[in-house]
Amino acid sequence: MATISIRTNDERKYSFEGFCESIGITVTSAFNMFMTACLRENKIPFELKSDPFWSEENQARLKISLEHAKQGKLKKHEISEVN
Repeated sequence: MATISIRTNDERKYSFEGFCESIGITVTSAFNMFMTACLRENKIPFELKSDPFWSEENQARLKISLEHAKQGKLKKHEISEVN
């Protein structure tokens, strides 16, 4: 039997252990299920997406907003006005 070590922070580890316990499996079983699905499907068994915050479009918009803030050109909006 082989052993795999995974590094993560304590909070994520304990949260994942609690999740696994809540559905009646062990962390080892969860990772074995993940590996089995990867090998069966020959891919990660879920969609991976990037955080839209880091998109080129959003970063360009943030740079413009930052420049406006530096120039004192900010405009106050009510939350109901923002689309």
